Amino acid sequence: MRPYDIILKKRNGGTLSREEIEFMVSGYVTGEIKDYQMAAFLMAVYFKSMNAQETLYLTETMAKSGDMVDLSKIEGIKVDKHSSGGVGDKTTLVVAPLCAACGVPVAKMSGRGLGHTGGTLDKLEAISGFQINLSSEQFINNVNKYKIAVVGQTGNLVPADKKMYALRDSTGTVDSIPLIASSIMSKKLAGGADAIVLDVKTGSGAFMQTPQEAIALARSMVEIGTGAKRQTIALITDMDQPLGRAIGNSIEVIEAIDTLRGRGPSDLEELAIEISSHMLICGNICGNYKDAKAMLLSALDSGMALNKFKNMIEAQGGDSSAVDDYDKLPKAKFKVEVLATHEGYVEKINAMEIGNAAMILGAGRATKEDTIDPAVGVILEKKIGDYVESGTKIVTIHANDMGLAKIAYDRLLSAYAFTSRMPKIQSLIHYIVNSQGVFTYEYK
Repeated sequence: MRPYDIILKKRNGGTLSREEIEFMVSGYVTGEIKDYQMAAFLMAVYFKSMNAQETLYLTETMAKSGDMVDLSKIEGIKVDKHSSGGVGDKTTLVVAPLCAACGVPVAKMSGRGLGHTGGTLDKLEAISGFQINLSSEQFINNVNKYKIAVVGQTGNLVPADKKMYALRDSTGTVDSIPLIASSIMSKKLAGGADAIVLDVKTGSGAFMQTPQEAIALARSMVEIGTGAKRQTIALITDMDQPLGRAIGNSIEVIEAIDTLRGRGPSDLEELAIEISSHMLICGNICGNYKDAKAMLLSALDSGMALNKFKNMIEAQGGDSSAVDDYDKLPKAKFKVEVLATHEGYVEKINAMEIGNAAMILGAGRATKEDTIDPAVGVILEKKIGDYVESGTKIVTIHANDMGLAKIAYDRLLSAYAFTSRMPKIQSLIHYIVNSQGVFTYEYK
């Protein structure tokens, strides 16, 4: 078997076998297949795509390229949740303790933020002392005891993806559905979960900016999960404006805690409840949506979900007193108010511009090597559908550098568009994708 023949076959639109895909991926990880050969292969896939079976073979081969996490010592059905990334997306901080409070074991491996999107680990590290690196034994013990642990990925989890993604990033082959789907799902399969609930964002702050792109990615990932014998569903959710009001690390932790107290933004609570409902059903905790939602709302109202969040912080070395005293979380030196220059209803908010403004302040990374300032970020005082008068505060900037705050100010102001009429408010969840197909989402 030669790389040349496999590249040529895919370039000409052929269908690759499992053995051919394994040969390419395994050879690339060991170094036998060179960057220029893999780059040609990835470009062939980019232009000729892959069918569902090829994509499954690619994903499974990538997943097996490193450590496979064994969660068999954790009691119950392990349900993982993944978001394709957005602005202000602190959903995991709410969903994980909610599900844990209802009996679903949440053994979650999360990532860091890059570009305009935030990362769960960066948010958790805003809590003093919080450890994202646990031994396998600690990880499993914490989940068995508290039903919850959120950690970073191990160094040898899916090395094929790390190597292939770096090459895709430098060769213009990132935007390929089979390559994106296999990158995400290889980590989910290697992570050891029994079932997977995917949150695929669409809109101005998402990687998949149109519903059609989001559906294509969701279908591919659901096909992979189903083919790998993992119950998998995907929700297509709105990212035409940021989720909640806070964008930044410390301030997003505060917003998540407020939500666990039942005092958070309605859109964040709504999405967390919907995602968690599907996780409870996948975890065989509830047999239907109505029972799942009732159980989750009870966990919120009783304080059980908030208590699970405290349990996780304490078990991972963090200062849980920050949950009751926000002064113990990092605070920015300066607050700057962004004032509206127009009168009318907020018609649009460019979520990507908001995310980029937060990144300028230091809340995100332009490159993987950048350090994050956990204290900085922005609070959206007005969202789509809100009426404002000229001079009204629409955003509050939390900054440690006034020079950066001035740059962010202009970006934030330009992210808002106004209209004289009340705009149509999009539903938060557009579609659900499962093994049966794609369906318009119905709130039950």
